Amino acid sequence: MNKGKLYLIPSPLGDNAPEEVIPAPVLELLRRLDTFVVEEVRTARRYLSRAGLKGHIADLQFHELNEHTPIRQIEGYLPLFDGGHDVGLISEAGLPAVADPGAQLVALCHGADIEVVPFVGPSSLMLALMASGLNGQSFAFRGYLPAKTDERRAAIRAVEKRSAAARETQIFIETPYRNDALLADLLATLSPRTRLTLAADITLPDAFIRTRSVAAWKQSVPVIGKRPCVFLLLA
Repeated sequence: MNKGKLYLIPSPLGDNAPEEVIPAPVLELLRRLDTFVVEEVRTARRYLSRAGLKGHIADLQFHELNEHTPIRQIEGYLPLFDGGHDVGLISEAGLPAVADPGAQLVALCHGADIEVVPFVGPSSLMLALMASGLNGQSFAFRGYLPAKTDERRAAIRAVEKRSAAARETQIFIETPYRNDALLADLLATLSPRTRLTLAADITLPDAFIRTRSVAAWKQSVPVIGKRPCVFLLLA
């Protein structure tokens, strides 16, 4: 049976106009797709409306895939590709399937011989690394550190030890409401000489991207608040 393709559609990292950060060929592709698997339907509708589909949103099919979606439901999306029907995958922000539950659908498509087509767009992780001045030759993404203070500080020490041993930049993120608690634990735990980058609101007009030693950060501790932020360190 002829199968359609899965298109991995990037989305803005914040309240950008899509044309500011999404390439024109991606915006053109959006206008010919009518079926989307998305992390959050309301956000996807708003994005597509701003991307040029305003007035046509009611004609589109949306299927949700987030961290709570059971695998059987995701498997149930495979028939969407029957008859050569193409599907777009959209995450909440940035690149789908990178630190994103959409990776489960991508894996299933590979197993079903459905072609997967990635498109260029903003990645908060790579943009933060580019702007950090830290080691871009060797790096690792650690995802989220533990939420509990004692466990988080132990994880920070382990991450710093790994960075020092391998000269490897460590990249991690946090739920926005815990940003400032994480920063406090980083400054309390890391060596004064370790370099730490804070990259908040990347691509937005009020973006804040700074790299300082831990000792220097302690002299003037910023308030990140609930802004989306990427943290990087190099021991």
